Amino acid sequence: MESTQETRKMSGGLNIPTAIVIAGAIIAIAVIYTKAPSVQKPPNQQADTFEQKMKPITDADYIIGNPKAKIKIVEYSDASCPYCKVFHNTMRKVMSDYGTSGNVAWLYRHYTLDKPDPNGNILHPNAGREAQAMECAGSLGGNEKFWTFTNRLYEVTPSVTGATPNGLDPKELPKIAEFSGINVTDFNNCLSTSKFKEKVEADFVDGVNIGINGTPSSIIVLEKAFPASVKEKLMQIYDPYKNPQTGEYPIKISSDSKMVLLGGAMPIEAVKATIDLFFTY
Repeated sequence: MESTQETRKMSGGLNIPTAIVIAGAIIAIAVIYTKAPSVQKPPNQQADTFEQKMKPITDADYIIGNPKAKIKIVEYSDASCPYCKVFHNTMRKVMSDYGTSGNVAWLYRHYTLDKPDPNGNILHPNAGREAQAMECAGSLGGNEKFWTFTNRLYEVTPSVTGATPNGLDPKELPKIAEFSGINVTDFNNCLSTSKFKEKVEADFVDGVNIGINGTPSSIIVLEKAFPASVKEKLMQIYDPYKNPQTGEYPIKISSDSKMVLLGGAMPIEAVKATIDLFFTY
C-alpha cells in the first residue's frame, strides 16, 4: 500500500480548496514506508472505527455490477500506483466471480498521489492527468467506455517504481482512448481543458474526509449493519495481515457497522472470504 503520512489530525469535512492546501502538509512524500513501532496491541484487538463520511453513491458514479447490490465496493485508487495495479486485477476477478449474481458491485473513485510534500516532491506527477483522462472517457462514452479505458490504462501503465520512475508517457493516453473506441479529437479536447480536475480533486477530498491515507483503499458498503458475530469472523480473516510491529489490522469498521474500510491491495482470498461472510447475515 502506498501511503500518505498525516502530520496533523483532521476533523470534520473539508472543502476542496482547504483540503488541497492541507494536502501539501499531510502528504510527507507518499512512499512505501514502515511506521515507527507504537504500543503493541493485544492479538485480539478490534479494528479502529471510522465515521460514515463518504459522499453518497449516486448515478454519477462509474459502476460495474448491480447498482442495488447488497455489497458495494467503492475503490479509491491511483493508476500510477503499483499496488493499485495489482488490486485492479483482483477486483476484476472478484467481479467475474460475483458480479453476474447481482449481489456485488464495484465503483471507482480517484485518490491521486500527485500533491507535493513539504519538500516539493511529488510521488505520482501524472496521476491527476490519468484520472482526468478516465473521466473524459466516461463523459464521452458513458459507463462502458469509462471501464474499457480504465482497464486498458491499468494494463499498459508502467507503475511508478524505482525501475520506471516516470510512469506512463502522457502521449499514450489518446492511444488508449482510440483503443477504447472513443473519438480521439474529442478526447484530446476534453483533456486539454482540465474539465474534470475539480471532480478528481473532490474524490481525493472525500477520501481524506473518510480517513484514507494511501492507495488502494476500498470502502465496502452494506445494506444493513452486521452483528458482533460477523465482526469477530471478519477480524479472523484479516488477522494474518496485521502489521507485525503495531498489531494493527488493515481494516476499519464504521461506527454503525455498515461500512468496512479495507486498506491496501489485499489478496483475492481475503476479499472473497469477506464477501462470502457478508452473505451470511
